[in-house]
Amino acid sequence: MVKIGQIGLLHVIFLIMTFIGLKNHVTIIPPVLEHVKRDGWAAVLLATFLTIPWLFLILFIQNKSKNQSMKTWLKSKIGKVATNIILYCVVIFIYLMAAFTLRETILWISSTFLPYTPKILLLAVYITLCVLLASTNMQTFVIVNTFVLMFVVVFGFYAATVNLQVKDYGLIRPFFEHGFGPVLRGLVYPASGFIELFLLVFIQQHFKTKLKWYHLVIMLFILMGLTMGPLLGAIVEFGPEEAAKQRYPAFEEWALVSIGRFIEQMDFLSIYQWLTGTYIRVSFLLFIAADILNFTGNRKKIWNYMIPPFVIINLVVFMLDDSLFLHLNGNEMLIATFSFFFLLSILFSLIALLPDKKNKNQSTSNQSNNQSNNNKNNNQSDNTQDNKQSNDNKSNNQPKNNQSENSSSKNQSESSE
Repeated sequence: MVKIGQIGLLHVIFLIMTFIGLKNHVTIIPPVLEHVKRDGWAAVLLATFLTIPWLFLILFIQNKSKNQSMKTWLKSKIGKVATNIILYCVVIFIYLMAAFTLRETILWISSTFLPYTPKILLLAVYITLCVLLASTNMQTFVIVNTFVLMFVVVFGFYAATVNLQVKDYGLIRPFFEHGFGPVLRGLVYPASGFIELFLLVFIQQHFKTKLKWYHLVIMLFILMGLTMGPLLGAIVEFGPEEAAKQRYPAFEEWALVSIGRFIEQMDFLSIYQWLTGTYIRVSFLLFIAADILNFTGNRKKIWNYMIPPFVIINLVVFMLDDSLFLHLNGNEMLIATFSFFFLLSILFSLIALLPDKKNKNQSTSNQSNNQSNNNKNNNQSDNTQDNKQSNDNKSNNQPKNNQSENSSSKNQSESSE
C-alpha cells in the first residue's frame, strides 16, 4: 500500500542528480585536476567500478530494516541511547556538509558577480530560503527539484554542445604519463561524492518501492557522467596544467560559450545552475536532518531546535580564511566525507546482523516461562507419585487389617465355645 507523501524512483534519481550532482560537478573537479592532472578521467572511472560492490551494503541495510526509518530500526537493534549517539553524530556531519556547501557558494558569488554585498547577508538569505523548503514535505521537495533541474540539464547540454568547437581531445593523451600512482591517490575525491548515496537509507521510508541493485547502479553512472563531463571538458578546453590552476573549472567553461559572433558572455546561465544546485543540496541535507530528528513538517521545532546550531556551525566555517577553507574543502572535507559514510555503512551492516531487542526479550521470557512450566510440571508429577505411593501403602495395609480382624473374630468364637 502506497502512503501519502511517498515518492517514486524517478524522483529519487532527480534528487540524486541535483544534491549530489552539484558536488560532483563543482567541488570534486579541482582536487582531481590538481592531484591527477590529465588522467583524472581514469580516477573517476576506477572509483565508479570500485563503488559498485559497496552499493550492496545499502541494499543489505534496506532489506534488514524493511524500509523503516533509521531511528525506529536502530532502536529495535541497539536501544535508545546508542541510537541517539549515532544519529546525532550523523546530523552534526550533515550540518557540516551543508555549511561547507554554503561557504563555497557564497565565496564564489562574492568573487564573481556580487563582490560588494556583505557575505553575512547572503548567508542569512540562503539559510532562510533553504529552511523554508526543508520544513515542507517530500512531495513539495520533489516538485521544486524537478522544476529547477529541468533547466539545469538543458543549460548543461547547451554549454557542452556549443563548446565542441574549442575542444581538443588530443590533450587527454598521453595516458598515465606519471604512472598509475596519481590515479590511485585521486580515487578518494570522486568516491566522496558517490558515497553520499548512503544518505538514501535515511529517507527510505518515503520511497514507494524498495531500491534494487540496478537502480543504484543507474544513479552511480549518472553521477559518474556528471563528474566526467566537466572534468574532460576542462582538460580538452584549457589543457591539464591550466585547468588545474583554476578554482572553478566548470564555471570557466561557460566563459567560452557564445552564439555566433555577436552573442557572448553566456556565463550568467551558470549562475542559475550553481545557485539552484546549492539551494536544493542544502535544503535536502536539512530535510534529512529534520527527518532523523522527527521534525519533518514541524516548522516551529525546526526553527527553534535545528537552526540555531546550524547557524553557529556556519558562522564558524565563515570565520575561516579563504585559502584555508579552499584547502579544507578540496582535501580534508572530501576525505572525511568518504571515511565517515564508509565507516557508517560498515557499522549499520554489523548492526543489521544483531537480533532485535524485542525478539530477544521475548525469547528470554519464553525460555523463563518454559522453565517455570517445566518446574511446575515436575512438581506436579512428584506430587502425583507421592499420592500414588501413599495410596499403594494404604491398599497394602488394608488387607493386613482385614486379616487381623478375621483372626480376632475367630479367637472370640473359640472362647465362647
